This record gives sequence, structure tokens and C-alpha cells, in this order.
Amino acid sequence: MGSDDWRVLTLRDAGVELLDCVHRTPPSEQNGYPYIAIPQLKDGHLALDNARRISHENLIEWTLKAKPQEGDVVLSRRCNPGETAVVPAGVQCALGQNLVLLRTDGSRVCPAFLRWLVRSPGWWEQVARYINVGAVFDSLKCADIPEFRLPIPPLAEQHKIASVLGALDDKIELNRRMNLTLQSIARAIFRSWFVDFDPVRRKMEGGEVGLPPDLAALFPDAVSDSALGELPSGWTVGCLSDVAMQVRDSVRPGDILAGTAYFGLEHLPKRSIALGDWTTADGVASGKSRFAVGDILFGKLRPYFHKVGPPPVAGVCSTDIVVVRPLASEFFALVLGYLSSDEFVDYTSAASSGTRMPRTSWRDMAAYPVAVPPRAVCSAFEAMAGPLVDLIQGNITQSRTLSDLRDTALPVLLAGELALSTPEGGDAHGR
Repeated sequence: MGSDDWRVLTLRDAGVELLDCVHRTPPSEQNGYPYIAIPQLKDGHLALDNARRISHENLIEWTLKAKPQEGDVVLSRRCNPGETAVVPAGVQCALGQNLVLLRTDGSRVCPAFLRWLVRSPGWWEQVARYINVGAVFDSLKCADIPEFRLPIPPLAEQHKIASVLGALDDKIELNRRMNLTLQSIARAIFRSWFVDFDPVRRKMEGGEVGLPPDLAALFPDAVSDSALGELPSGWTVGCLSDVAMQVRDSVRPGDILAGTAYFGLEHLPKRSIALGDWTTADGVASGKSRFAVGDILFGKLRPYFHKVGPPPVAGVCSTDIVVVRPLASEFFALVLGYLSSDEFVDYTSAASSGTRMPRTSWRDMAAYPVAVPPRAVCSAFEAMAGPLVDLIQGNITQSRTLSDLRDTALPVLLAGELALSTPEGGDAHGR
């Protein structure tokens, strides 16, 4: 395994140290520092958005044994043993139970390479060798992990490999951050126009509307009382079913074509309309619901998880997801704005039935009261927010392609089957 100048070493001999964590759970706080648990390890990264938060005092106490540093690798020993994620720069966090840190001293393994070494085929071979099969969970022992034997290339080769894989990963991360910004912009415009009625109120105050003249002209300069409170003159009070419908298109497992995209609740991120994580429906054993591009998926099981967004591809989804379709193309951004709003999620959560597994229903969703503007306002909002959604979905498509390329290149590079060369005096990017 590996080229002639690669050496097979244990992690201990390669200068990689294992640091254990505190095996207790601190109390959570509304705000504070991330407390990393197993669900935060995703695709080699720490997903911090939904991490539990702890106080500064507990951060200090829970990092006495293992204080995560930039470039460290967080390793799960249980539930999904062998799964890893790199600690990014500028993050102060503590580790949860059944997690450990791997840290290199840099003598034989550079930090930038360690994150890829622990995702290689050789790594998973060692995990399979040392795994302890349990009645409930498989696990790895702290004493065994330093004995993992892996092919280690020369440091110069490590830097080249890390540079190539890191460049792909950096672009994927840039797309993710860009999508966060794009959806924040779309939500801000929606709230300004359809919740706070900012253009109308600015006109009433005699100030600048802050929109081009043709858009400003679409908004009245007065409000009237309604069941929803003050509403722009000419707007009406309706319900969600006035602008959207539920799609009921059930499909049996045997009728689903191979390779069809599949979304389960686990594939819908919390509080994000960027649905970039899906698999195929191959092998599903129960009935599903069809959806098309332009539909919106809403997780009806435990709706307080706030799982809603437009899929970038057509496919099928779990029956715990409601497929919502705008009644007209100019309603798409408006409907997405309402469905993904905190107010709508709170409404569906309050109306849910069931104690342990609360579910909402389309009947309750459809009755949600909304402000219905004139069609011209809907079209104008669609012209502004629709392209933002298109950009989000374009970034998702590109990131999935880059992810496939990275995952294809990783085993080849980590097996030493592809020699990387750089121009004399330059790095792997030719600089």
C-alpha cells in the first residue's frame, strides 16, 4: 500500500496523540460555547449551528483534559465509530461523551494531512479490525486507536495531497456559507415586505421607500384594520390554501425508478432552505410521496425542528414530509417565505397532535392566516427572491459534484497511486 517512500506506522509512532474527554454532560445554556456531540460530526466537518451551548465556566472545566485546537481531529468512538471531523480555526468548544481528539506533533504527520488520513480506506480498515461489536452500539477503545497502522507519505507529499483535497473542500465550504447569506437576504426581504410592511410604513412617514420607483409604486401609502391587524390598503386576509396546495402523489416502492432522489426527514437541515443532502430511493421498503422541482418540502413530524425548503431535484420523499406546491409560479417565493418563517413553524408546532411524536397536518397548515398582496407585488418579490433560491440550488449542485470528485480522489491519493507534481518553486496550486 502506498508508493516506495511511504512508511506504514502506528498513529503513536507517527506522532499522533489521543486525548480523551470528560465523560459527563454539562448543563446547557441559551447562549455560550459549542458542546460537540456525535451528531455534530458530518462529512469531515463540525456542524456547529445546532450544537448544544454551555457556559464559559463549564467550557474551562470540560476542556481540562482535552482542549480542541485548530487542526485537531474529533473522533467518535461509539454509535458511528471511526467518524471524524476537523476542528476549524477560531472555534472554542468542548467535546461530548464518546468523543476523543487526535493531535499530531507535526514530526511525521502534518496537521493539514491528518484530517484526510483519518478518512482514507486504510483508516476504515483499521476501524473494522479494532471494532468492538456490542449488543446496542459498536465502539472503539481508546487504548486501541493509537495502534492503528496506516501508510504515511513523506511530509512534502502530505502537503501536496492536503492542498488538492483542501482546495475542493474549501470551495464546498464557501458555497455553504454563501447559501447562508443568500437565504438570509431572501428572508430579510420577505419580512420587510410581508410582515413588517416597511415600504408602506415609509411611504406613510413621507420618507424614502428604499426601492426603485417601479417597485415603490406597487405599495400603497396607507393601512387598514384587518383580522391580522394593520394591513396595507388593497391587500386581503387569506390563508395558506389561497396560495398553495398539498401534493398527494403516493408511489409504491416497486414503482420507483432506480436512482430516483430520496429525501427523508434526516436529509432536511434545521432552519435552512438549502436542501443539499439526499440519497437515492433504491431499496426503500415503504410507500413514498412524489415531488417536483418547484415544490416545497415541510417536515410535519416534530415541526418545531423547522425543516423546510425547496428540493433542487425531483424525486420522492418520506410520508412524514408534506409536499406543498404554490398555486401559481409567482407565488413560489411568497409561499416559501411563509412556510420557512418562525411564525409558521410556531403555529404548526402549537397545532400538532401527539405527545411523543407530534405531527402537523395539511389541514392545519392550510388554515394558517396570511396577508395576500396583489399579484403584481407577488411577481416583484418572485423576481427578487427567486434568483436567490436559484443561486442556492446552483451552489448545492456544484458542491455535490465537488464532493464526489473529492471522495473519488481521496482513496487514490491516500493509497499513493497518483503522484502529485508541482512546478519548481511553487505549491500544488502553481503559486
